[in-house]
Amino acid sequence: MEVSVLEENKKQNVLSLSIKGSTPAFVNALRRTIVDEVPTMAIDTVEFQQNSSILYDEMVAHRLGLVPLKTDLKAYSMPDEQSEDGEFRAQFHVKLHLKSKNVGDVLSGEMKSDDPKIVPVFDNLPIVRLAKGKDNQELEFTAVAKLGKGKQHMKWAPGHVTFKYQPKVDVSKVSDNAEDVAKSCPANVFVHKSGKISVDPKKENDCTLCGACIDVSEGVAKLNESNTDFIFNVESWGQLKPTEMVSQAIDIFDKKLDDFAETLKA
Repeated sequence: MEVSVLEENKKQNVLSLSIKGSTPAFVNALRRTIVDEVPTMAIDTVEFQQNSSILYDEMVAHRLGLVPLKTDLKAYSMPDEQSEDGEFRAQFHVKLHLKSKNVGDVLSGEMKSDDPKIVPVFDNLPIVRLAKGKDNQELEFTAVAKLGKGKQHMKWAPGHVTFKYQPKVDVSKVSDNAEDVAKSCPANVFVHKSGKISVDPKKENDCTLCGACIDVSEGVAKLNESNTDFIFNVESWGQLKPTEMVSQAIDIFDKKLDDFAETLKA
């Protein structure tokens, strides 16, 4: 199996990989492992000292649970995990605090964390809007965030992961309707010049196999897909970097295989 990086956008937390010489079963297993098994931090319980806003406690707590939190997997562990020396580590959770009487939107960035490494990914997510009145509305709470996995609840999922078969696009270089074929592609895969048409190698992977070019090409374009080569896309929601998501998933996958092999031997 051969893996290479097609695109990495650190600002947008996006990673695109080319995986060659594999199977749909393995690639999908990797995808499921990232979404379901890679742990992240998320708010799990909330204790309200004051909430006179228009939203019930349960609604505010639900919103808080969906706020992505930056995650430090080296400092925290799942409650049922042991360290290398066999001892259980005590650092399983972190508390975040908020107290506000300000009229207007209460934002995620106003939460103060006991650990400066575990903070909201985005500071501008609205939690609730406090209104002005005889007595200004108030919100005060203490939230507890802990590690969890996407298979428990989607608030712990680290991001969005997809894959597709590697597209293979073939065209006849000369055609009477080359311009129409090039314009028909929503992904702009084709390059048209002087009645000739070709495939842009930098954009071939953008092909979605929609078949629009087939409808107008009159045999000029042909679409195929590889059964062994895949485009693997990882989009992080900010808790972890996409590369960290993939590396963590591979470690988890390897451990599961080792445990399976040990079970078979036993």
